[in-house]
Amino acid sequence: MKKHCEPCKAGAAPLKGESIENFFKELESGWKVISEHHLEKEYTFKNFKEALAFTNRVGEVAETEGHHPDIHLGWGRVKLLIWTHKIDGLTESDFVLAAKCDQLL
Repeated sequence: MKKHCEPCKAGAAPLKGESIENFFKELESGWKVISEHHLEKEYTFKNFKEALAFTNRVGEVAETEGHHPDIHLGWGRVKLLIWTHKIDGLTESDFVLAAKCDQLL
């Protein structure tokens, strides 16, 4: 993905309704939009080592993009929760980061 995460301004309105749907259509399968607040996806792996390696790759992308997901790591699974904390909701950058995470597989 060529797009990059862009910082939003405090007080900006989070995405709602059709705007979310339009960005959501661009994501690979498995993502969920939860209460128009955040994106969520769980990835499965053969073991802990593969899950940890994916987690580390997500961390590298997050640092590069300056946009950080909540990451839940367990044996053979990684769950990502993505939203823009500054506005407590979704922005285009959340969808950009989600797409970049899918590309790490």
